Amino acid sequence: MNKKEYAVELKHNGYNCAQAVLCAFAGDLSVSEEKLKQMGAAFGVGMGCMESTCGALCAAQMLLGLAAYDGKPILRDAARLHQEFVSLCGASICKDLKGRDTGVVICECDDCVRHGVEIVEDKFS
Repeated sequence: MNKKEYAVELKHNGYNCAQAVLCAFAGDLSVSEEKLKQMGAAFGVGMGCMESTCGALCAAQMLLGLAAYDGKPILRDAARLHQEFVSLCGASICKDLKGRDTGVVICECDDCVRHGVEIVEDKFS
């Protein structure tokens, strides 16, 4: 099973969006899946209130840091990751993605999780 579908499976088994994306990369990191799950615990549902950044994107940014940070700023890489996520999902704020205020879902959670994995996956190949 590829990382995107594994992350979706985790999402359907009690992990929030951030935890699912983070834990899909557990085999590529020297961090345990349990520690990654703890790291992502507060990032589900737009940091718990739908008003903030999607947990899948937060997780992708954390993974970018783990994969690419070498003591020099990676802000341009982070901005590119954000832009790519918005391009794929249509927004980056949870309430906008889920259509909380409009009634129109822009991107389902499963697809946000898939895209979160997709935008950072090449950093681990």
